[in-house]
Order: sequence, then C-alpha cells, then structure tokens
Amino acid sequence: MQKRNNLKMLLTASAVAAMFCTVGVQAQSTSAAQSSATSQTAAGEKLSSGDEKALKDMAQANINEVAAAKIALSKAQSSDVKAFAQKMVDDHGNALTKVQAVAEKKGVTLPTEPDAQHKAMADKLEKASGDDFDKMYMENAGTKDHKMVLSKLQSDAKNIKDPDVKALADEHTPVVEQHLKSAEQMKMDSDKK
Repeated sequence: MQKRNNLKMLLTASAVAAMFCTVGVQAQSTSAAQSSATSQTAAGEKLSSGDEKALKDMAQANINEVAAAKIALSKAQSSDVKAFAQKMVDDHGNALTKVQAVAEKKGVTLPTEPDAQHKAMADKLEKASGDDFDKMYMENAGTKDHKMVLSKLQSDAKNIKDPDVKALADEHTPVVEQHLKSAEQMKMDSDKK
C-alpha cells in the first residue's frame, strides 16, 4: 500500500513538474515570437524609396491645390469658381491631413509649401483678375493639375508596396477623378455661354 501511495505521489509530482516545464517553454516561445513580430513591425514601417516618393507626391499635389484654391477664394469672380475652390480647400486639405498622418507614422518628412512651378502659377494668378483669373485658375488648377495628379496617382498605385500608402492612393484617386470631371464640366458650360 505504501508503495502504491509513493508511486501515486511520484506520478503526481512528475505530472505537476511536466506541466510547469511546458508552461515555461510556452512562455519563452510566446515572448520570443512577440519580440520577433515587434522588430519586424518596426522594420516594416520604413518605406521603400518608391513608396516614400509616392507619399511626398501626394502631399505636394494637395499643398499645391490648397494654395491655388485659397487665392481663388479671394479673387474669383464666378460663384461657381469660388464653390469649386472651396471644394478644393476642403477635399485637398482633408487629404493632406491623412497623408501627413501616414508620413508621421512612417517617419517621412513631407514638403510644406507649393513647388516652384506652382509658386510661379500663384504669382500669375495674383496678377490676374475677373474672367481672366477664373479662366486661368480653372484651366491650371482645375484641369491641368488634376490630369497630372490623376496620372501620377494611377502610375504610382501600380508600384506601391506599403498598404497604408496604397490605401491613400486608392482613396484619393476617385476624388481627383471627380474634381477633374467637375472642372471639365465647368469649362464646357462656360464655353457654351
């Protein structure tokens, strides 16, 4: 009987010891897996040069549109042009905020002002007035810029690897398409007059 009790105690002690060893190994494995996943996530946050360029391009396009639209809000003669400009400030301002959030997460420094080409256009816009201003703004910021941005978004989107940057490009493309359609429709309407 005593042998049987000793055997039971030995088996119970062995089972308890095995259980604690298994838990310890699982804890170490889980901890190592978590450390590996954390370092992969941190390393994965760094963008490829192509993705970084796409993010900077999106920021630049939004900055350019907002800057031109702000000029149009103060100088446009047509209420339709002013409404279009307000939509540009709202939509491109919101888009820029989203681009900035992703850039901050990815450690990318974005441009903060219009590029040289758009600064030159802003100077021309500042000197224009009346119908000439409205036509120049809609032709450049409305049509030409949106065609260029749409083309760049579509070509960049094919090569973007980072899911956050890809989501931005995918989200912005239909908005830019709509802006272009609106600008083209306004041009057709004004040509009929």
